Amino acid sequence: MAGIGIKDVAAEAGVSVATVSRALNGHPSVSPAARERVLAAVETLGYRPNAVARSLRTDQTRTLGLVISDVMNPYFTELARSVEEEARALGYSVIIGNADERPDLQDHHVTTLLDRRIDGLLVSPTDGGSPRMLDAARAGTPMVFVDRWIPGVDVPVVRSDGRAAVRDLVAHLYRLGHRRLAIIAGPAATTTGRERVDAFREALGAYGLPLPDVYIGQGDFQADSGRRVTEGFLDLPEPPEVVFAADNLMALGALDAVRARGLRVPEDIALAAFDDIRWFVHTDPPVTAIAQPTGDLGRAAVRALVDRIGGRPGESVTLPARLVVRRSCGEAAPQETPSPSPVRRSTP
Repeated sequence: MAGIGIKDVAAEAGVSVATVSRALNGHPSVSPAARERVLAAVETLGYRPNAVARSLRTDQTRTLGLVISDVMNPYFTELARSVEEEARALGYSVIIGNADERPDLQDHHVTTLLDRRIDGLLVSPTDGGSPRMLDAARAGTPMVFVDRWIPGVDVPVVRSDGRAAVRDLVAHLYRLGHRRLAIIAGPAATTTGRERVDAFREALGAYGLPLPDVYIGQGDFQADSGRRVTEGFLDLPEPPEVVFAADNLMALGALDAVRARGLRVPEDIALAAFDDIRWFVHTDPPVTAIAQPTGDLGRAAVRALVDRIGGRPGESVTLPARLVVRRSCGEAAPQETPSPSPVRRSTP
């Protein structure tokens, strides 16, 4: 029955709201007769005990909330899986909300999760955050930022540092002879969007290579934007030799754009990506990418949040990303292991 509240249960049982609360939480001060009336009222009204518990200030629910930026992004799918596995190992369940890179949806999920009395919240902030999420963080809700963060908000951050890996990528591209390098950037409102562009520009500068404005395409961590930006690059009088996509979905969009023009990777234009995914080994050619330690990030984020729930500080964690070299930038194909020569038997 919709709209039933704890007052309705109390009226049906003929007891006070406080008695209902104590009865449902097993408090010894409630007489057996009163407890039976409360439980009978709950069943009559079709009221689930856990729904009652949500409207009361009870102890821990052993439930964590996870709000991710885009469930369609394989990086966040893998992150969610590692969060769920670690939480389960520590005795917690996880409820997941997909913000779809929209602040309004992020706020919706944060509100819903808090209404469900979760013990703590893991968030990968979209578009620089959202009002409800910021309010929850400042109100002291146990919270941890994962992958992305919001400067100035006192919340532990679990993330990877890709700067060294981006330097390794640019050095690798330079050795291959590439000099005109472009980037498909993520949203400037996100820390990861800004950080990856800054790291790329800094790495190019170390080799005296410029990053002209026309070689910076604004994407949104979605495949369509990778396709659109790459089409713009290809239309330039002097297209780049390499497109570096700041996430995996934009890289797949870039690959679609190149193929739609009848061009080839890497013969006509090279492609590299941030956020390695398992699919990249199956593309033709396999994509050179920067891999984040996704599983380790998810597990560390859960442990930090459980510390916060337990009243401990919960430490920020930064783990290094790494370059995975494949064949989308003009790398030589790996040498095949020669088959063993047949054994020749000498005749006596």
